[in-house]
Amino acid sequence: MNLSRPAAQSAAVEIGIGDAVAETFGRVDEAPSAADTDDGLLERIAANDQNAFRLLVERHIDRAYGLALRILNNRADAEDIVQDTLLKIWLHRGRWESGRAKFSTWLYRVVTNRCIDYRRQPRTEDLEQVPEVADAKPLPIEELQKHKVTSLLDAAMERLPEQQRIALILSYHENMNNSEVAEVMQTTVMAVESLLKRGRQKLRELLRRSEKDIRGSFTDD
Repeated sequence: MNLSRPAAQSAAVEIGIGDAVAETFGRVDEAPSAADTDDGLLERIAANDQNAFRLLVERHIDRAYGLALRILNNRADAEDIVQDTLLKIWLHRGRWESGRAKFSTWLYRVVTNRCIDYRRQPRTEDLEQVPEVADAKPLPIEELQKHKVTSLLDAAMERLPEQQRIALILSYHENMNNSEVAEVMQTTVMAVESLLKRGRQKLRELLRRSEKDIRGSFTDD
């Protein structure tokens, strides 16, 4: 099952979050070394090394933003959450205890939880949530079909229970194994397996009526 989204994330991050960090801390002026593990960079950050912070951000910003975007389906909200999460790493530098958890796992857990909390907040529709005006130029049939499939999958994913949806996003979009998903979601591997199984079953039920459209969109002429 392919639940991927068009891969234009790096450009959006470069324009948005990347610039915000660069304005505060400047641009990266060194290439990351193979010896620069996340824990090593965090030790340098604890010693007020701003370049180490920039390197850490550069290493993780794309995946963190991609995860937030898939959960929230809103670029501005995803940028805000990831930017705030990353900047707090600098503000609370020195508190990280190496060996307790893998940094990337901790980061994705924080981003996931903050996105879930944000989705649960009552809010009114604003301009950021209004759908973008479609380009007047007609799309090729193949692009229209793929867009329809993506829309069907997105709509079906939105109807899943929160925990099933998050498990599927981490497993399929982020290519995490069940053990990694369990660590991010702070649950057991058995619970993740159950969430994925029930999530897939629910998706099949939701998409059954559109099965013909989905198959046709991936059929070569």
